Amino acid sequence: MLLAIYSLWTREVVRFLRQRSRIVGALGSPVLFWLLIGSGFGRSVRAGHTLSGGYLEYFYPGTLALIVLFTAIFSTISVIEDRQEGFLQGVLVAPVPRLAIVAGKVLGATTLAVLQAGLFLLLAPLTFGALAPGTVLTVLGILIVLGLGLSGLGFLIAWQLDSTQGFHAIMNVLLVPMWMLSGALFPPGGAAGWVRAVMWVNPLTYGVSALRTGIYGATLEGEPPLELSIVVLAAFVLLTLALSARAVTREGRGKRRPS
Repeated sequence: MLLAIYSLWTREVVRFLRQRSRIVGALGSPVLFWLLIGSGFGRSVRAGHTLSGGYLEYFYPGTLALIVLFTAIFSTISVIEDRQEGFLQGVLVAPVPRLAIVAGKVLGATTLAVLQAGLFLLLAPLTFGALAPGTVLTVLGILIVLGLGLSGLGFLIAWQLDSTQGFHAIMNVLLVPMWMLSGALFPPGGAAGWVRAVMWVNPLTYGVSALRTGIYGATLEGEPPLELSIVVLAAFVLLTLALSARAVTREGRGKRRPS
């Protein structure tokens, strides 16, 4: 099983690095969002935050979460591509546990997400100064947990679909609004009641809040405390991985897929 997981993990990483367009899409778009929204929109709207660096600094953790989200999307969409190319059918009939498919895919997507988010951390001195080594380790730990959860969610969605078009539709309807209502663009405390309620049940809200607390060392008003954020993120990871494992090991659907 470990060899199968390692092989799938390596395949995901190598394939991603060979496709430069995916690298640009997963890292370039969030960076542009951070610069354009943070520098333009942020000067016109008061976010209700107390950070000395202004809206650009407030938007920074949300951009980290967006990088992880985009990478999870671009990585787990390979589940659909592998099915169309026949590779997934070969893995399903191989004498390896089907859980290796989930582990290899999710670990590969998480690795890529953390690497790209780590590159974005290098831009921190441009906004609020260099991060201390302890802070960097804390943020990387949070990114790993968040990456596991979002990659598990992406895998779960991709496993149920047969076309990349359907995956992109789910992304536009579910995943992008999930990020927008996570506290990345505006704090929960200043939102309308129903929006605030949606944000509090959104697991990505706790990921963004944990990143912001890990970077700045304090929780902003209206955001969940770090301890609660970690608990919710851990539960989110366990839930998405359990559902993904159930979907893969469930009899019938996987075996009946045409090659």
